[in-house]
Amino acid sequence: MADQVLIVDDDPAICKLLEKVMRSNDMDSQAVGSGEQALQALEARTFDIILLDVNLGDMEGFEVLRRLRERGIKTPVIIISGRNEDYDSLYGLSLGADDYVTKPFRPVVLGAKVKALLRRSREFSSAASQQLRCGPFRYDGATMRFFKGEEVLDLSSREGALLLLFLQHPNQVFTKDMLYERVWGSNYLGDSRTVDVHIKRLREKVEGVSDQWELKTVWGVG
Repeated sequence: MADQVLIVDDDPAICKLLEKVMRSNDMDSQAVGSGEQALQALEARTFDIILLDVNLGDMEGFEVLRRLRERGIKTPVIIISGRNEDYDSLYGLSLGADDYVTKPFRPVVLGAKVKALLRRSREFSSAASQQLRCGPFRYDGATMRFFKGEEVLDLSSREGALLLLFLQHPNQVFTKDMLYERVWGSNYLGDSRTVDVHIKRLREKVEGVSDQWELKTVWGVG
């Protein structure tokens, strides 16, 4: 079955372009033109990935992202926006977006990003048979949930993939390039802000529970 993509953009021309890019990569897509329509579509069915514009007629894409994450929808999200300020990209990532792409974009690059994100999401899901423990943390592969002691951690797909990697390789130092390759995909085309924001959010959720476990930055290395 082809991967299912939800396109959220109030510009019909952009929607048509994105649908064409998805078809060229053997994916099926559904396009909606407002934030409310996007939330309704996500209640009605499941998608493998969401391409989300920021400037929508009824609400900002950031608000759509905030609401879907609050509802526990962890579908990977790529924000595609004409706004290229650092604040916008960092804010989107802090809300739980997996990537931020500015318009105009190169269709072949966007297609590669979508495929890499989907591939990594599937690899993360394939770890369902694993039961991992490291310090105060536990990963239950059957339910794909992470625990800090008895507390269930509320992690985005990227935060979960990062924590799973760290639990699988305790005491190993990862450079940013290594994290890009292992978590975002070898063909990932991004910048250091993306991994920095995800590490920052993960650190806020996991640190402070034990003196025996710490997510450390080795300056100049990783």
